[in-house]
Amino acid sequence: MTSRINRRRFIGISCAAAGLSLLPFHAGASAHNNAVIWQGFALGAPAKIILHHPDKRAAEALLRQVRAEIARLEGIFSLYRPDSELASLNRSGALAMPSPELVELLEKCRGFWEKSGGLFDPTIQPLWTCLARHFSAEHAAAAGPSAQELQQAQSLTGFDAVRFSKDRIVFDRPHMAMTLNGVAQGYITDLITQLLADHGVTNTLVNLGEYRSLDKQPDGTPWQIGIADLETDPQPDAMLQLSGNALATSGGAGFRFDPDGHFNHLLNPKAANSHELSSSRYQRLTVIAPDATSADAWATAFSLMEQAEIRAILQNMSATSVYIKTEKDGFQRLKV
Repeated sequence: MTSRINRRRFIGISCAAAGLSLLPFHAGASAHNNAVIWQGFALGAPAKIILHHPDKRAAEALLRQVRAEIARLEGIFSLYRPDSELASLNRSGALAMPSPELVELLEKCRGFWEKSGGLFDPTIQPLWTCLARHFSAEHAAAAGPSAQELQQAQSLTGFDAVRFSKDRIVFDRPHMAMTLNGVAQGYITDLITQLLADHGVTNTLVNLGEYRSLDKQPDGTPWQIGIADLETDPQPDAMLQLSGNALATSGGAGFRFDPDGHFNHLLNPKAANSHELSSSRYQRLTVIAPDATSADAWATAFSLMEQAEIRAILQNMSATSVYIKTEKDGFQRLKV
């Protein structure tokens, strides 16, 4: 079984402009005379930027700068590149002189971890490894890992065991490991969006695993984002609007460890047994927030919560909204 998993590819197709629904991904296409559309990859996931700029040559030069910055950030946050800072930290349990971006993101993660009651926890990587090892074995038990295996993996989790400063990051316990896949794509999306804004760019949509918009579309209408369970779905089953904010989606259909789909990538660090380890409470959960980092992290954490728990947290997040899809009720906004 490969561990190179696209963990959160649940957003469907974005509309580049009014009247151009379901715009396909392809480099060089232009919805407007002054639009340059770049398609590529970020952290192994499909990425796309719809850049509106009066000077096409300047826009293309700026996109080259964006690509270089994405590559630099992947060298920090990639879980699968052996030369990344995160991979080095996971191998040795410590990292000297980490990049400022890594420290900043860990600070943000600490806030999400605290506010979510520990459900958002980047140190769940040992749980992922436990499931991957179990289901890659021949004749793996459908019930999942044994209680002993689960307890061993859980003993290696806990964000409170991650100590960090601008000079050093250290795991308090041997054999711990982190994944930032539940937040790094949103964080990189924010950094790239800020880079574009610093160059005077407006009316632009950035999709680097999560969506963030700079203002509205050039005609003054919001960006229309199609939501589907998988990118391969031919049509979105809902459309949401962005105007200077961000969107992220999580759902268990993205990756499943077992053929029956009982174990997916949405892992509960507080699970009492294997049956509770993966979340299937919602078919899909979407968060719209002021920034993509927050949308990304909360899309993960909220997927593990009951609706009442989500509502309680949203009471203090007036600029954030949540949409859920369940088999019983379909797609709806969660009322606070």
